[in-house]
Amino acid sequence: MKKLLVVESPAKIKTISKFLGPDFRIMSTVGHVKDLPKQGLGVTINGTIELEYVTLEKKDKVLADICKEAAKASDVYLAPDPDREGEIIAWHVEQEVKKVIKDPSHIHRITFNEITKPAIEEALEHPSVVDTNKVAAQQARRILDRWVGYEVSPVLWKKVSKGLSAGRVQSVALKLICEREDAIRIFKAEEYWSVDGLFGFDGGAFNAALATINKKKAELGNKEAVEKVIEEIKKTSFAISSIKDSKRAKNPYAPFMTSSLQQAAYNQLGFSVQKTMNVAQKLYEGVDLEESNSPVALITYMRTDSLRLSDTALKSARSYINKTFGDEYVPAKSPVYSKEKAQDAHEAIRPIDVKVTPSSIKQFVEPDHFKLYELIWRRFVACQMKPAQYAQRQITIDGKPFTFKVTGSTLLFDGFLKVYVQEEDEKEEALALPAGLKEEMPLELRTLSPKQHFTQPPSRYTEATLVKELEKAGIGRPSTYATILKTIQARSYTNLDTKKRFVPTELGMAVTRLLDENLPRIMNVSFTALMEEDLDKVARGEMERDSLLKAFYQDFSESLKKFAGESTERPSEPTTILCPQCKKQNLVVRFGKTGAFLGCAGFPECTFSSNFKREEDGSIILVEKQEPELLEEKCPKCGKPMQRRIGRYGPFIACSGYPECTYIKQEKSEFLCPGCQKGHLVKRLWKGKVFWACDTYPACSFSVSGDIELTECPKCHRPYLLKRTGTDDEVTLICSDKNCGYSQKK
Repeated sequence: MKKLLVVESPAKIKTISKFLGPDFRIMSTVGHVKDLPKQGLGVTINGTIELEYVTLEKKDKVLADICKEAAKASDVYLAPDPDREGEIIAWHVEQEVKKVIKDPSHIHRITFNEITKPAIEEALEHPSVVDTNKVAAQQARRILDRWVGYEVSPVLWKKVSKGLSAGRVQSVALKLICEREDAIRIFKAEEYWSVDGLFGFDGGAFNAALATINKKKAELGNKEAVEKVIEEIKKTSFAISSIKDSKRAKNPYAPFMTSSLQQAAYNQLGFSVQKTMNVAQKLYEGVDLEESNSPVALITYMRTDSLRLSDTALKSARSYINKTFGDEYVPAKSPVYSKEKAQDAHEAIRPIDVKVTPSSIKQFVEPDHFKLYELIWRRFVACQMKPAQYAQRQITIDGKPFTFKVTGSTLLFDGFLKVYVQEEDEKEEALALPAGLKEEMPLELRTLSPKQHFTQPPSRYTEATLVKELEKAGIGRPSTYATILKTIQARSYTNLDTKKRFVPTELGMAVTRLLDENLPRIMNVSFTALMEEDLDKVARGEMERDSLLKAFYQDFSESLKKFAGESTERPSEPTTILCPQCKKQNLVVRFGKTGAFLGCAGFPECTFSSNFKREEDGSIILVEKQEPELLEEKCPKCGKPMQRRIGRYGPFIACSGYPECTYIKQEKSEFLCPGCQKGHLVKRLWKGKVFWACDTYPACSFSVSGDIELTECPKCHRPYLLKRTGTDDEVTLICSDKNCGYSQKK
């Protein structure tokens, strides 16, 4: 009889099958197989907390096929990913398999941190059982998210606008973005000045900065103060009062965990958090190298908050460093890295085999796979190398009551920088000072260079800095960061500015204020972080699942009941702008079907409304409403002139006979729909996002996410190309057939 091994992703089947041979049948769940129902809460409290699970769409056959094979297998090994989500998948499959086999003791749970033959053989030799504590922790998180999402969202529909949603973690992440925007709006720039002096002697010259006046920090707030100080400095004689020489070591960075990989990939490669996880998943599951049918797994499991490295990994790294760079780059002892409150079940993210260098795989893998692997490989090797060593010299120049200072820095030994350099390392200039300087040596002040500065407001969050803040605050876990960011971008609560930084929309700010005022506990950053710690306790068996959930729900349900029962008047933000129509009331920010607008507080007596623009400081400017532009083109439905209008998502062309005639001109493909070969693709918008879909919907559900170019692929002759915009706003045209691989910068 064969043995059955069930994995989570179908991409792993090919990689694992080459290790196990014909004795094993390997099948995939293709992700989750069961979840709470889409319609209805799916959670009831009857003394205990009960969950209603339903099989996900198209997963009935998946489960049936697994059970069919399990019924004739000698043993069943459940091997979904080694995290809480993987554990619940294993548990759901186990519940089904138990129905078809006689002896449940033949069902085993195995996990492996890397997809290699030794790791899988080790897992098979030491099978375990499904961890019910991990299952309980996943269930607790799912129930908490379901309560907040399903019970708060309908209140938002009633009070603000239909289609809105709330999330236990996403709403707190949005709050961080909104709070940062508030801080930017109230920020007042302050002027300050710096003064550099060029000091000379017979052997050369060097610059130094004014540091103190009368032994106090030099604080110059305006031009007048600077000019006064400069006049005094010019009358002063200067000499070197001290020279301090020292050495400074710059330690290597820790190996990657999920959050630090996401941040580094964003900053150094321009990868979104979601893209980083998608590419890392492929590197973990296996990519084809020399043999097209023999995929090789390149990295360890990528969802981890551990910085631990195995003894085998440490030994291989030290051996590689010694052979490649020399003994002088190998520290006496392997550096050990740790993180407080980390779930230490996994290692840090590292290459499986350090001898598989990035250059050795470059010709076989996609460019993005190469870039991310190189980043992970370099960081891992560097973390086991000696620190970089700098020589530093600090010179203090006195001319009472003024003191100037300068610090010179020279790289003596590159250490780990030979392999891994970040932008901050490149900025660390090697400022070489002239030779021959001695204490008490008189110096000639040759020039003074005053420079005006202004304090800067806090920066908006990028994906990388938001992940860093979430991790610092203890919100979310490695497996949730990408989902959190994806959700807050999919909603109408945030936009991205030209630098790819999060900007909350008027709706996002309003919903955050509303939730913060009425459900302060679920919007509290510290409370959300404590909840994450409690979920970890459930996973370790230190806390009962239902105890955690009941404690949360008691306060939550009371606050929600009060929130839902209060006035249904839609929220509005008052402004100081007097209504230009009635000149009696101020305008307020309100929300309608097309988004935020300004309306008179005296409505319905005064019906004035206007679009508006929000400035960086939060002030509001009225935007004159653009009148529709009549076109010569006639409406094909009623014959009236067409007109160009401005809608919520930009300009569009529609019939001037609206609302009697509702015809809207659509961008349409000349070629037939690839799905049904009957209709045509038309451009559509949903919540500000572009997609193309068949005009025969619902008869044909074919669609393409994102924008397309109605141009034939010059390589494989597909009728359209995908338009993809990078982090630098550069547009690339890509063939929709991955096997074709055509790509062109537009």
